[in-house]
Amino acid sequence: MIASPNDNPTGDDHGNTCLLAAIDIGTNSIHMVIVEIDKTLPAFTIMNREKDTVRLGEQEPKTGRLTEEAIKRAIASLQRCKDLATSLKVDHLVATATSATREAPNGQEFIQRVASEVGIQINLISGYEEARRIYLGVLSGMDFQEHSHVIIDIGGGSTEIILADTHEARFLSSTKVGAVRLTEEFVTTDPISETEFAYLRAYARGMLERPIDELRRKLGENEQPQLVGTSGTIETLVTIHALQKLGEIPSPLQGYQMSRKEVKDLVKKFASITYEERLKVPGMSDKRAEIIVAGGVILMEAMSMLGLENITICERALREGMIVDWMLAHGLIESRLRYQGEVRQRSVYKIARKYQVDTEYSERVAQFSKSLFEQLTGILHDWGTEEWELLWAATILHNCGLYISHSAHHKHSYYLIRNAELLGFTELELETIANLARYHRKSTPKKKHEPYSKLPDTYRKMVKQLSAILRLAVALDRRQIGAIKTVECKYDEEYKKLHLHLAPTDPNDDCALELWNLDYNKLVFEDEFGVKVVATLNSFSVA
Repeated sequence: MIASPNDNPTGDDHGNTCLLAAIDIGTNSIHMVIVEIDKTLPAFTIMNREKDTVRLGEQEPKTGRLTEEAIKRAIASLQRCKDLATSLKVDHLVATATSATREAPNGQEFIQRVASEVGIQINLISGYEEARRIYLGVLSGMDFQEHSHVIIDIGGGSTEIILADTHEARFLSSTKVGAVRLTEEFVTTDPISETEFAYLRAYARGMLERPIDELRRKLGENEQPQLVGTSGTIETLVTIHALQKLGEIPSPLQGYQMSRKEVKDLVKKFASITYEERLKVPGMSDKRAEIIVAGGVILMEAMSMLGLENITICERALREGMIVDWMLAHGLIESRLRYQGEVRQRSVYKIARKYQVDTEYSERVAQFSKSLFEQLTGILHDWGTEEWELLWAATILHNCGLYISHSAHHKHSYYLIRNAELLGFTELELETIANLARYHRKSTPKKKHEPYSKLPDTYRKMVKQLSAILRLAVALDRRQIGAIKTVECKYDEEYKKLHLHLAPTDPNDDCALELWNLDYNKLVFEDEFGVKVVATLNSFSVA
């Protein structure tokens, strides 16, 4: 991942350990978990947990914008999180926003305000990426023992349903049904009327039908997965059930089970009483009492549609998944989760296959991109490994728009990448990859181009510079036959000249088309970096 300005706010790591704070900014609540990571194992120990119900998903009815009051509550909560992290001398802080921020027209404004007022850089992630990180969190806390599992996470604005085993997530989904969303849209009576309750159930079933049908198609013959539940709604139901059945809350709550009938009985009980009566139920918080009926309905209907009789609670979810993902990104995990560390590459190649990309050609261009990128590091640019990963993804997928049409295929590439289910990337990283592919030919990045103009300044600079490198790399394989074997860069700082020494694959090939295309595409590179490019192939030269 690209390092955020606050990625190391307090200093260096402490030898073999470091402290990491992960903040999950949801529709209903803001959660923070602080962990100590032991790099030698590797493993993490939870040191502190914080939760604040801020209802960020509170929207203006007509516009769908986050309300100013909700934004202020969230900013105040995030400031408290940062203050606590600073007081505990946390080494790294990562923050992720999900459904409410994703969907709000002013979601990016909220992110920018947090950056300027609090100093926290929020990573916005897609629903599929949210589901993947939930899987990582659950897998870090449960032993699947070679059994397949269905994971359900009911949030305020969305519900993630995942089919997974120890090795991979076989199916990921994110559906716009959540406890806060459905309460605000469908519940107006207290206690809820029979008509509204019936409609709520029917709506939940209708929304969950498609992902559950898709999940079922991923199951093998006679495969019976186990059901795992995470997050607030399910934790509340399990806590209340334990208090009623055992007279106490198990510690840990992890591994506690409820049957589908017990879930249904609790939900119907809560639907039959008022908010004030629900508040008196041991284990129920005031904020959860407002939304427990809608959240419970989602779980009840999902269990019924899945045909699963029991659910097991897992106390780890998105926040812990963020920690695992950070450890993977920083090369700290080489155990059973190592396969997940390659999720970016596998996801890019999956999309390349989907859109019939010539990967042999794309990989040659990627080799040229990498060669140019590495040779010019510290000379013409200062980008690092994280930025190279984005350029690599864009290079592999830069021609995917041909799947739609040859005409303006660079624009089609932008659209396909932006809307692809690329895993392991934040929304900002996806936007950057799509823009890099968009500008591999034709027009250069311009502020009048809306997607490009909305990128933060640093990312606009990245797109301009790295897309200029990509243009040269594409030109070096113009005939798509691997005519150029290698490129060697020599920079003459005195005369501001970049010499490209090209070695042909076939000594008898004059590579005229590659040289011509390089001459055409070098202009963008020259303008961006303020240099003169001189390309030489044996006795052939373009200056």
